[in-house]
Amino acid sequence: MTLQPLDIGHADYVAITDPATAFWALVRKDRLAETLAGGPLLDAYRERAADFARELHGLRFELKPSAVYVNPTERCNLDCTYCYIPRDMRRDGEHMAADRLLAALERLKAYFATTLPAGRKPRVIFHGAEPLTNREALFAAIDACRDDYTFGVQTNATLLDDAALAFLTGRGVSIGLSLDGPTADVTDATRLSFGGKSVHDKVLSAMDRLRGYDAWSVIATCTAKNLDQLVPLVELFHAREAPTCMLNAVRCTLPGARTVKPADAALAHAFIAAVERSHALFRASGRKLVVANFANILLAILAPTARRLMCDISPCGGGRAFFALAPDGGLFPCSEFIGLPQFEGGNLFRDSMEDVLASPAFAKVTGRDVDKFAPCSTCAIRHFCGSPCPAEAHEMNGGMEKIGAFCGFYEEQVRYALRLIADGKAGDFLWDGWDAGVETSFSVNLP
Repeated sequence: MTLQPLDIGHADYVAITDPATAFWALVRKDRLAETLAGGPLLDAYRERAADFARELHGLRFELKPSAVYVNPTERCNLDCTYCYIPRDMRRDGEHMAADRLLAALERLKAYFATTLPAGRKPRVIFHGAEPLTNREALFAAIDACRDDYTFGVQTNATLLDDAALAFLTGRGVSIGLSLDGPTADVTDATRLSFGGKSVHDKVLSAMDRLRGYDAWSVIATCTAKNLDQLVPLVELFHAREAPTCMLNAVRCTLPGARTVKPADAALAHAFIAAVERSHALFRASGRKLVVANFANILLAILAPTARRLMCDISPCGGGRAFFALAPDGGLFPCSEFIGLPQFEGGNLFRDSMEDVLASPAFAKVTGRDVDKFAPCSTCAIRHFCGSPCPAEAHEMNGGMEKIGAFCGFYEEQVRYALRLIADGKAGDFLWDGWDAGVETSFSVNLP
């Protein structure tokens, strides 16, 4: 057991952590020395350390997939600067035929029946490229399999006409949109059609038509082109009553994305300012706009097994909690790897899922362990961060044993999250009811 102090930038409190178990505590600065020397906190933790280690091990290494990112097409009508799918694939790639997609979902249904308890539906997220470019196959699959899966669609919104919206909302499909700026000039800096046309107004129109629908969200990719606009962007999302948003650091898997990579410190400053603005809007209006990727960092600290996203842990969820299906039936740990052929673990129509999940291609991802490589192995927050993303670590930094693209940014997120916990504000940044069914497993109040 090794406890490490962590300066969180708080006036009164410092954190102490045991990185090996993701244990943490907040201690008054004037009590740090005596706390580390021994006493009720350390005694209580020693009694539970083995339990915490088992829980963390189960979360990291014992999950079975419960979701699949289905890419029904390689094509997209946009030419975004930072896309992780190669340009020629997006422009000239193949669709998955409707009968082929239905056959894929039948095969996956049989697999998930072996991993999920009876009555629990697996989740299918239609992803891309742009799934609505293969709309007929997509809608046929949703109608045919609606009793077997919970469906979601991630779309750039340009093809989300009234008929598509009525179809998706009428069937309770969750809808994720993408918008990177509060104004067209900011959005257009990284997101344009292949013909060079703006898509900004189409996304705004879709957001307005989704107002009042519970199951939608919007993703903004944070780049060097929009950092100074994240606060007004959050204001736009809140004004249009988005229930949830994500402010995702650009994934630097392919070289194009690296041309718009922001510096860690600048990203942290802009991101925290945007999250703070979401909180101010909540306090003023009573209506939350949850920034889901930051909320996930809070959950990683407060209730590790309740986290909703699996990017911020090592190994990540790729190949463990979910996997990705390409239009030709190829299987990858995550959609982020679809442009990297060496990470194809097999084919759904040829290979068993058990063999695919155990393949060398998947093992590269599921075996990535931050306990085993520097500098993560000595980092106090390594299991609140996970050194994402393995695809960008491999492609940008040269291997699975390397850090991701934004080490410093994640450190600052965790420090900010711990400050909110110290100030009793964390609940304001989480989904209502996030703690339903969550039990407190450790609590010590120092005299």
